[in-house]
Amino acid sequence: MSPDQYCHSKAVTSGSSFYHSFWLLPTVGRRAIMALYAFCREVDDIVDECHEPAIAAIKLSWWRQEITSIDNGKPQHPVCIALHAASQHFRLRPELLLEVIDGMEMDLRHNRYADFNKLRLYCYRVAAVVGQLSAEIFGYRNRETLKYAHDLGLAFQLTNIIRDVGEDARRGRIYIPQDELARFGVSETEIIACNYTDNFRALMQFQYERASTFYQKALSRLPKEDCRAQQPGLSMAAVYRTLLEEIRHSDYAVLHQRLSLPPARKAWLAFKSWLKPCP
Repeated sequence: MSPDQYCHSKAVTSGSSFYHSFWLLPTVGRRAIMALYAFCREVDDIVDECHEPAIAAIKLSWWRQEITSIDNGKPQHPVCIALHAASQHFRLRPELLLEVIDGMEMDLRHNRYADFNKLRLYCYRVAAVVGQLSAEIFGYRNRETLKYAHDLGLAFQLTNIIRDVGEDARRGRIYIPQDELARFGVSETEIIACNYTDNFRALMQFQYERASTFYQKALSRLPKEDCRAQQPGLSMAAVYRTLLEEIRHSDYAVLHQRLSLPPARKAWLAFKSWLKPCP
């Protein structure tokens, strides 16, 4: 299996909403974004699947060395070999890839966040940075596009946090800021017990409104001249905003299940977005 085939397989088997937004890219861009996505999956899986934090930290340290070796063209892992090939065409700064690993390491040290400012740093590292790297692959002429990509990445991660509240709690992690839990009168015990209350729904409505604000802010920042190049990101936004709305329409039934869109619907939303004129 070639490095490109490995990355493609990683994307397909993940069932991610993002995969359906990549398929209309030119070959070079598609390979690069698949490599970036596969890298994010690899390091995220370490944190999710390794039950010993010390071992997970060692594995992430190995990935740090792999990322550093991209510059000299001597990586060992197929994902990093693919990233090295992508870096010949696109500006994939190693320090940003290392920021993603920094974000994963935060999951080893923290399973609670006191307030949104602290959570925002985590979201920046695991999502906004990925948005900016993706923007480099999609292409842009106006640097304001990087701000759009930053905010869109934050919006995606906030959507993930809302969707995964119950699943994350069962893994011992609660990403909803602690001060907001207190403000809305929602206890961690209620979340873990899947206890739906009016207070919980009000808390989730607040999370929904914040995520929606980041989508609106991101789209308002995208320069017209870069709209067509950034279409893959807009396709992702179409899928993720629909998911966010489905969660709201479910009355935030996210404690006992992980809501998702059917693959065919995600593919249709992504394709329909490609056909739309730029906003």
